[in-house]
Amino acid sequence: MGIENTHKLIVNCLPLNEGERRAFAKAARDVPQEFVGDEAHRGDMVWSAAVPEELRSRATAVIGNFPVSQVSQYTRLEWLQTFSAGVDAYICPGVLPRGTMVTNASGAYGQSVSEHMFATMWALMKNLNRYASNQRDHQWQDEGPVLSPEGGIALIIGVGDIGSHFAQLAQSVGMRTFGVRRHADVPAKGIEKMYGFERLETLLPLADVVAMAVPRSPQTHHLLNADRLGRLKSTAIVINAGRGDAIDPEALADALHNGRLHGAGLDVTEPEPLPAESPLWDEPHCLITPHVAGGNHLEKTSEHIIRIALTNVSRYAKQQELLNLVRY
Repeated sequence: MGIENTHKLIVNCLPLNEGERRAFAKAARDVPQEFVGDEAHRGDMVWSAAVPEELRSRATAVIGNFPVSQVSQYTRLEWLQTFSAGVDAYICPGVLPRGTMVTNASGAYGQSVSEHMFATMWALMKNLNRYASNQRDHQWQDEGPVLSPEGGIALIIGVGDIGSHFAQLAQSVGMRTFGVRRHADVPAKGIEKMYGFERLETLLPLADVVAMAVPRSPQTHHLLNADRLGRLKSTAIVINAGRGDAIDPEALADALHNGRLHGAGLDVTEPEPLPAESPLWDEPHCLITPHVAGGNHLEKTSEHIIRIALTNVSRYAKQQELLNLVRY
């Protein structure tokens, strides 16, 4: 951070109230800060980052996910704090100026996404999505056997903040929890046993619920393919709230159509939006939500994001190492 504090400029796009703005101003110390967010949009699913054009060339730090197409206008940028946990678009080679620090909101979404996954699990176990369809069609119709989580095994693939939160919820209703992550020697709250990805084939047949929260990478592309889906019980439920391409959509549609799975809950799909012609839309055992498990509809998520950003503004002003720094 070679620029003197008084020559820096933080452009803050957070939808803050007056008290929060005062806290950020205090945290920034002698670093100038422009507030461009609007509190009226606090409950929006995705917060915008509308940085006025005259501020872009002056900004040394931006709190907000400004459009990647505008990167070339941020010639002095040395730090970007995103609202999101994912930062893929910004860390591709050549996108940001060399040496730009990127920090994300990892840790802010665990509660909201895991609760969404948990609700999806229950809905599929009790056939609630099918009863909702019947209600729309004015049909009084029994939809058959249901499932219970008690005594079952939840296999959580991708045990970060979201996966750990989901595991704790699963344990609270009597499920055993097995985790799969790259580093099996690193424990996580809520996980009874942790395994590496090399054990996935042997774990899938044991699972009653497969909960996926993996990041996008070449290694996770179609992680659940036809072969691995075929290893699951016919009573198993698959839930994905990480990255849509972690599941082969054609293989999943085939497994559901032929009764080889009890159900699937998808908050993320490949591609997004899911095309109208996708057979997954017509599968009665598939519950689809339009990538809304995270976002900012839950006020606690907003509070977590603001807390992370506030801490980092203070650290930026003191020239200390930032939290949630992305290595790229």
